[in-house]
Amino acid sequence: MANTPFKFKQFSIAQDRCAAKIGTDGVLLGAWTSITHDPESILDIGTGTGIIAMMLAQRSFAHTIDALELDDNAYEQAAENFENSDWGDRLFCYHAHLYEFATEIEETYDLIVSNPPFYETSSLPLESLPEGEKISDARKQARFEDAMPFELLVGAVAKLLSMNGTFNIIIPRHREDDFIILASKAHLVLTRITHVQGNSESPIKRSLLEFQRQEYLQEIKGEAGFIRFRESVLPQKIIIEHARHEYTEEYIALVKDFYLKM
Repeated sequence: MANTPFKFKQFSIAQDRCAAKIGTDGVLLGAWTSITHDPESILDIGTGTGIIAMMLAQRSFAHTIDALELDDNAYEQAAENFENSDWGDRLFCYHAHLYEFATEIEETYDLIVSNPPFYETSSLPLESLPEGEKISDARKQARFEDAMPFELLVGAVAKLLSMNGTFNIIIPRHREDDFIILASKAHLVLTRITHVQGNSESPIKRSLLEFQRQEYLQEIKGEAGFIRFRESVLPQKIIIEHARHEYTEEYIALVKDFYLKM
């Protein structure tokens, strides 16, 4: 239940005061994000419960893992979750708007992650919510893209990402092309992509995307190598279940270090 702490193998997450509860999207992003470049500093934008930041604390040796949260209750809960974990000395949550944070922070990060609000108000009016479901202002902010426009997110990442850093995000599949184009305008190049299906019969609902700075890729690969690299980035795919609660081997391999029953 949402009021009961969610227990993972190495930490627990309290979420009773958070509008956005722990879900598959956040766990997927925290497990899928590559740390092969050994990031020393990580930023989780819109941390919510703090789940992704804590997963990356478990997986990496990063000295600095910062998180950003605007909602008052979610910020307080994430900060408490950080303090109660084994990595409290490396985790810190800022209570600020993304624009304010990006404007004032001078440091850059080797890894930036975000599981942003994923419904636009135009595509999911309140009238379309399940019957009987009421939506609080906090939950509206957690679910609707108006709270964190993609333009703002990409602009902030372009300022805060280190030269050799990576930016990882999970978004609805139908927003994938628009987001890649928007990122390219900020000279952020797609370097990895994975499509997510609930099961083999269901449509692709989510896209996991990784970006790097164009300038950095051109420098290390040369112009010709950079062009070949861009052309070679093809979507991979992960299917979560064969049937209800019957998980695929690839999904288990991805999240087994976190879920208690995998």
